[in-house]
Amino acid sequence: MLRLLPYCDTLSGQSDETKTLKPIINEAFVASSGDIITDYNDLYGPFTRCIFEGKTSFGMSVFNLGNAIMGSGILGLAYAMANTGILLFLFLLTAVAGLSCYSIHLLLKSSGVVGIRSYEQLGFRAFGITGKMAAGIAITLQNIGAMSSYLYIVKSEFPLVLQAFLKTDISSGEWYLNGNYLVVLVSLFVILPLALMKQLGYLGYTSGFSLSCMVFFLSVIYKKFQIPCPFEEFSHIFVFIITYFTECIKKGTVPQTAYTIPILAFAFVCHPEVLPIYTELRNPTQRKMQHISNISILIMYTMYFLAALFGYLTFYTNVEAELLHTYSRIDPYDTLILCVRLAVLTAVTLTVPIVLFPVRRAIQEMMFPNKTFNWIRHVAIAVILLTFINMLVIFAPNILGIFGIIGATSAPCLIFIFPAVFYIRIVPKDKEPMRSTPKIFAACFAGLGMLFMIMSLSFIIIDWTTGSSSALGGH
Repeated sequence: MLRLLPYCDTLSGQSDETKTLKPIINEAFVASSGDIITDYNDLYGPFTRCIFEGKTSFGMSVFNLGNAIMGSGILGLAYAMANTGILLFLFLLTAVAGLSCYSIHLLLKSSGVVGIRSYEQLGFRAFGITGKMAAGIAITLQNIGAMSSYLYIVKSEFPLVLQAFLKTDISSGEWYLNGNYLVVLVSLFVILPLALMKQLGYLGYTSGFSLSCMVFFLSVIYKKFQIPCPFEEFSHIFVFIITYFTECIKKGTVPQTAYTIPILAFAFVCHPEVLPIYTELRNPTQRKMQHISNISILIMYTMYFLAALFGYLTFYTNVEAELLHTYSRIDPYDTLILCVRLAVLTAVTLTVPIVLFPVRRAIQEMMFPNKTFNWIRHVAIAVILLTFINMLVIFAPNILGIFGIIGATSAPCLIFIFPAVFYIRIVPKDKEPMRSTPKIFAACFAGLGMLFMIMSLSFIIIDWTTGSSSALGGH
């Protein structure tokens, strides 16, 4: 396989990290790899061979990709398990994790053939401007959905944290207990300054702290496993009386299984970040990056399953779409739950700038492909994105709708369809004929993605039209 070379100024214009790329004429390097460099002149015009001097170790790359995978989807997995049962949930989670590993394999192999480390440019290489726009739009939708879900957690959890800290009633009407005001303040004073940084690498330390907060979240879910069932809901006036459920293990009459697969797919989407992480890897090879991807997905798979299992076994079908809200029904002033709320708030807040970088790059690829770096444009895109996302979070029904819709549209494209069709189009027919086993598998993989998208959207539409989606109401 060809050792990957990142795209240069002549391929896509100067992106945020273009300044770190050095044109190198190194035939010895190419000869040592034992591969053949494709002539790009006919397709792209003059091509400058560039090699990025990656300095990130194997372990840090696992950590970075794991942080890209880990998101607020972990808060909805216990709810998904409540609607499927443990065995079906485990099967679906395993299947999605395995398919994610395979799709990354297709993505890396396609990148290796043409020497491009940009999702949008792979789309351009495969289908021209149409492929480039499709990839850019999918990345934009996916990451906007992710950022929306992160900020929705800030909106819903921050008031509860302040309520517990101040020992006050959230219905008192104070402005600092209003989630809409709080999410705007967090976006303005925390997220925006971090999002204005020029390179993604500057956020490495905040990324590490974000992931450690999620590990703390998992440990608290395990610690709180002993909550009795049926449980008493916290109130100064009345004790919670179970009227609809005779016991926690009784099945609800309207299970929202339509959201299970989209939530799982949304939780494993990391594909827009795979190639940038590959670019920063020290001594990069396709096999090395595949190992990094497999290990990262395995770690996140374990954390997802344990968080869902202990959350579900604690509350059974009483679990809410956001797991932490279920704990707040027991005692909103619990010190440990307050700490884990702070940890999750910190984690999702520090993750937003990282997710924003690929969206800004995709927008620049689509709208300003040949423009050099400009601070005004860099800042303007970030401000416009955060403004739009804040409006979406304030007016969206709830986080489950965000998970379902985004997971049912952009996630299948990024996980299944695009890696498969890019692989089929990019890998030369003389190396792998159309009827070869790898390309047949890739075609089936793309078909599976289309089936998944149609099925998920159909289930969600049926769920809405029948009025069974109670969780989609106002929060």
